[in-house]
Amino acid sequence: MRAAFIGLGVMGYPMAGHLARAGHQLAVFNRTPAKAERWAAEYGGRTAPSIADAVKGCELVALCVGRDDDVRQVMAEAAPSLEPGAVVVDHTTASARLAREEAEAAAARGCWFLDAPVSGGQAGAENGQLSIMVGGDPAALERVRPAIGVYAKAIQHMGGPGTGQLTKMANQVCIAGVVQGLAEAVHFCARAGLDPALVCQAISKGAAQSWQMDNRWATMAEGRFDFGFAVDWMRKDLGLVLDEARSNGARLEVTALVDQFYAEVQAMGGRRWDTSSLAARLQR
Repeated sequence: MRAAFIGLGVMGYPMAGHLARAGHQLAVFNRTPAKAERWAAEYGGRTAPSIADAVKGCELVALCVGRDDDVRQVMAEAAPSLEPGAVVVDHTTASARLAREEAEAAAARGCWFLDAPVSGGQAGAENGQLSIMVGGDPAALERVRPAIGVYAKAIQHMGGPGTGQLTKMANQVCIAGVVQGLAEAVHFCARAGLDPALVCQAISKGAAQSWQMDNRWATMAEGRFDFGFAVDWMRKDLGLVLDEARSNGARLEVTALVDQFYAEVQAMGGRRWDTSSLAARLQR
């Protein structure tokens, strides 16, 4: 497909790379031009001087930026150049409200906007093993599924505009609770004089097993947190979750508590630490 990718952060950079390696005619744009140039040198795609230039003539426009306002800015700059029938796939974790607004605005221009946040982290993006949860027009998703499938192990259509983002919120609720439970378990092991490696061997094949245990238990026990999904971004995501809960009446007591624990980690200087740094709050 003729495609554009906007936003070459730790997730977008490899995702765009998969599109280029799959043979799609790709133009990329990043607010830091040097990163776009480095990407083009590695993957051979075209760098665009502006968002409007990047999306011109494209059937698929994918973006992976930071926050709601970033998505709004990208869409405002892209709108005059979007081709009728183009499908915009937003991989940003953002609000459901934004997704509905942008889907309505895109439809008025004869285009489609899919909210398609991802789960799987940097490793999932690099290995093409992301899970993508999609809200929006199902026919539009089927048009672009083969393209975005190059960086996904699973793509699930969830319903109308905004449902992809709501699903990602549920994902973050689950992660927050699991990571806090692991942090407390690692802390308990230290206080009880248990070898955390042996404990993990003993419990990781039973009911306690999780992706977080498999990938974060050892580094939590070692006190290593300088990698992974940053606390700042997790707090942004949990803020979206708690805002939505205030609107729909969901009771998220544990999630709200873990959000405050992350605030303590930020105050400790851990803004860029991995989300597993909840353990650092107990180890200090």
